[in-house]
Amino acid sequence: MVGLLGKKLGHTRVYDTDGVVVPVTVVQAGPNSVLQVKSKSGKDGYDSVQLGFDAQKPSRLTKAVRGHLAKFGVEGVKRIREFRGFSLPVKPGDTIGAGIFEVGDFVDVIGTTKGRGFEGVVKRHGFRGGDMTHGAKGWHRRSGAIGQRLFPGTVMKGMRMPGHMGQVRRTTQNLEIVKVLAEENLLLIKGAIPGSEGDYVVIRESKKIPKVKAVAIRAARAEERKAKEEAKAGAKAAKKKK
Repeated sequence: MVGLLGKKLGHTRVYDTDGVVVPVTVVQAGPNSVLQVKSKSGKDGYDSVQLGFDAQKPSRLTKAVRGHLAKFGVEGVKRIREFRGFSLPVKPGDTIGAGIFEVGDFVDVIGTTKGRGFEGVVKRHGFRGGDMTHGAKGWHRRSGAIGQRLFPGTVMKGMRMPGHMGQVRRTTQNLEIVKVLAEENLLLIKGAIPGSEGDYVVIRESKKIPKVKAVAIRAARAEERKAKEEAKAGAKAAKKKK
């Protein structure tokens, strides 16, 4: 598995090879600095790669973080993330970016959703609410009964009620990479990802559709596209004969 730390920049639309408009999210994926490489045979007991992204003033970091980064010759980074089972051969001091992904790869994007503040049950949980007519008064966006009467006389655990909405960690799976701008370290990912513009995200190889499956999917699509082109060419040739 491979992965990167990145930043959500915004949204746009691009055309694919078939001329279809595809909505995409633009993500700055790198450059990431390789801070530490752990191995199963070493003292850590497992294989992983620690990456750092985005520069930060050392004065804004804790003494423990500054000491950790000093071991690897790095002054300061804003985000540090460890990826287990990293499939690329890297060493401390290396720099990797969007080039580790290819067009057609599938990724999982981890981010923090937008904060919505205190919300009612209609917006937070999708409740229907009460009637707007037929004599209904003061119960339009409420949840209704939340418990029982005499027995047991308590509110059950897990009851969906109004409260804080958003600003939680979420993972969006199986998003396809539409375009890779390796020189600018930009990824154009089909669909939406969690968070606001400017928020940090984690982009990792999809667990359900890894690179091996992605290659097979690309090959199948290429064959399908070739078959369609041959069918069109055959239809044009038949029209000309007539």
